[in-house]
Amino acid sequence: MTESWPEVSPPDPDAADAARARQHRLAKPAGALGRLEELSIWLAGCQGNCPPRQFARARIVVFAADHGVATARVSAYPPEVTGQMVATIGAGGAAINALARIADAGVRVVDVAVDTEPGAEAPHRIRRSSGNIAVEDALTAEQTAAAVAVGRAIADEEVDAGADLLIAGDMGIGNTTAATVLVAALTKNEPVVVVGRGSGIDDAGWARKTAAVRDALFRARRAEPVDLLRIAGGADLAAMAGFLGQAAVRRTPVLLDGLVVTAAALVAARLVPGAPQWWRAGHRSPEPAHDLALKSLGLEPILDLGMRLGEGTGAAVALPVLRAAVETLATMATFDSAHISAPAP
Repeated sequence: MTESWPEVSPPDPDAADAARARQHRLAKPAGALGRLEELSIWLAGCQGNCPPRQFARARIVVFAADHGVATARVSAYPPEVTGQMVATIGAGGAAINALARIADAGVRVVDVAVDTEPGAEAPHRIRRSSGNIAVEDALTAEQTAAAVAVGRAIADEEVDAGADLLIAGDMGIGNTTAATVLVAALTKNEPVVVVGRGSGIDDAGWARKTAAVRDALFRARRAEPVDLLRIAGGADLAAMAGFLGQAAVRRTPVLLDGLVVTAAALVAARLVPGAPQWWRAGHRSPEPAHDLALKSLGLEPILDLGMRLGEGTGAAVALPVLRAAVETLATMATFDSAHISAPAP
């Protein structure tokens, strides 16, 4: 699987250097805009242009799938909610739709393993639900490869259609359990350290979830990244890993969302060396595994608002911050153009 990925080149260092120099000429004290300055320099490098251009087609792709482990009551909600929420997102009524409107981003939902009767609206579906990872593999080897390929193809579709910023979102009851296993395996942490409350489970639910993560982690010990997706991931996580890796191949910046997306990114980083250079973390959720995954990737979240919904919502809230970073670097006056005295040498 790793041999099939093209080499990922880094963002343009010359454009980043030009952006850094321009920041020093803007009519403000050096560093006064904090993280906005770093983000604007990163975006200039991603676009190969200084100053960077404002995003014309930001796109949020929500990968939806059911997980067999949900039958072990690891979530506060029943499995049928996945299909119901996919319909709600498609109708424009979910939180991600509301936040995308504020951020001026388009939303697309992709059914890769929802446990409903298939129809014409699910052309990318790999299977109905993933296996119960506590006792069986999530996918077959063929299904894992197909799911990764779906994610890569969707990234290509979006970039070819003009997407200049991508966000992956997730929708699936039980998906934080699978994501937590991936993070625990790749960061070498014990279940009690990584398991959080997910959709709002009580103490008994937390104990069931921890047991499921423990059992899946035992089955997935020492697995390579692709095998980890097969044994303890799911079609959505595999597709997201493909999506995030291919976005980097296509030199397109990505805002990561919460635990599920960041767990997929942790796998993608192993499959596609250099890919994290094209990613920034939109936010930090209260899930302990999310914080561990961010630290492993070396990413500092833009926001920390206690959000734990998924769907791409945390990244969508962070998108206006990226827009602000672009706008300040691109349109602010310089000391020279505004005839303002520069700081003393």
